[in-house]
Amino acid sequence: MSSRKIAKILLENKAVKLSFNPPFTYVSGISSPIYTDNRVLVSFVKARDAIVKVLVKTIKKNGLAPDYIAGTATAGIPWASFVAYKLGLPMIYVRPEPKTHGVGKQIEGFLEEKKRVLVLEDLVTTGGSSLKTVNVIKNEGKCECDTVLCIFTYGLEKAKTAFLTAGIKLIALTNLDDLLKVAKSSGYISPDDLKKILEYKKDPENWASKMGL
Repeated sequence: MSSRKIAKILLENKAVKLSFNPPFTYVSGISSPIYTDNRVLVSFVKARDAIVKVLVKTIKKNGLAPDYIAGTATAGIPWASFVAYKLGLPMIYVRPEPKTHGVGKQIEGFLEEKKRVLVLEDLVTTGGSSLKTVNVIKNEGKCECDTVLCIFTYGLEKAKTAFLTAGIKLIALTNLDDLLKVAKSSGYISPDDLKKILEYKKDPENWASKMGL
């Protein structure tokens, strides 16, 4: 299934929302006119199954051969569960922060050392949370982890630089460029909306102030 077909699934199942005034605020603190919430897809069986099928095919096509599937908390957890089940692999998930009680671990599930772990993420914006998960798997889990597989990426330069600097490969099923092409051709967004979103992608950190927001 092509990137644009995946993008169409996101649009048809209302995983993509627009709001210009006020804009959305990401965990990173960046304000944006577009918000992608792939968590809604788990409630639509046909869309969910299609996404899982492509995730599994992508893993095999790229010869990733992981020993474990890891999900980022919380949005990556269901996708990691679906894929791990399909591949017959063990699964773990990584908390945003270590527990403040018990043994204080950050990785949930049993993870054997020196194994290959593939991180599944629903969305990559700046890449911060995904790379943090990778570092926990490497340091706390003492495992090999060199790839993040996600459903959607905004394709921001900040994320590209972060993954490149960390030496981690990012594989995405679809991206903002393809989503906007589908949205425009299908009438999901107006030409004016498209212009504003492209301005955001060009300079996400300063977009809100440039728009007077």
